Amino acid sequence: QVQVVESGGGLVQPGGSLRLSCTASGRIFSSYTMGWYRQAPGKQRELVASITNSGSTNYVDSVKGRFTISGDNAKNTVYLQMNSLRPEDTAVYYCNYRSYAQYWGQGTQVTVSS
Repeated sequence: QVQVVESGGGLVQPGGSLRLSCTASGRIFSSYTMGWYRQAPGKQRELVASITNSGSTNYVDSVKGRFTISGDNAKNTVYLQMNSLRPEDTAVYYCNYRSYAQYWGQGTQVTVSS
């Protein structure tokens, strides 16, 4: 079993920044991918960014140049630095750990509003 815990959401004005953190614990394998997904009301959950244990990253087009995903393998932790936030970034953000199985965090609300 793997436990996934997120933190760092909140309310921010357009143009502002937030940093999300996610830590996986339990039965962690040496090869894994961790990622951030988001789900806005009435919309499907979408992948925002992901990173492998070797450091390869992937981003959805709408956040390229604004969001940065990074990882600390020693802590099994990933971060999502979100800059130049827009109202359309408002969503519940979920962390995902995927190796031989996948596990989800409980989600953290990000609201971008003036």
